[in-house]
Amino acid sequence: MAVQYYEGIGRRKESTSRVRIMGGSGQYIVNDKPLEEYFTRLGDKEIILSVLSAVEQEPMRYDVTIKVLGGGVTGQTSAVSLGLARALVKMNPDWLSPLRKSGFLTRDPRIKERKKPGLKRARKAPTYTKR
Repeated sequence: MAVQYYEGIGRRKESTSRVRIMGGSGQYIVNDKPLEEYFTRLGDKEIILSVLSAVEQEPMRYDVTIKVLGGGVTGQTSAVSLGLARALVKMNPDWLSPLRKSGFLTRDPRIKERKKPGLKRARKAPTYTKR
């Protein structure tokens, strides 16, 4: 018998995450590691689990499997929270409104700006000298 799960894809900057959520005992696995071991920075775990508190759900009611690739720690954290929010909406469409109000379903469109010709970086120009 196949296990029933709900999947959400989240992206931010260069990071992409695939989040699968199912009923269970509160096990959170990120790239084959526990959540606390993968996201060691202070507050990252709280950002991810705040998605569940927005819909008044206990984190211990679900098993979550996450595959996240690319980018840095901040981008990966945001990608995981977006993927988790999208998976929760698939699980229960009634949660769309509270998640939308809390801002968890809005994809952050900011990405790295490309380098322009004649400049050192995206916006930094060479030093101007009059003579």
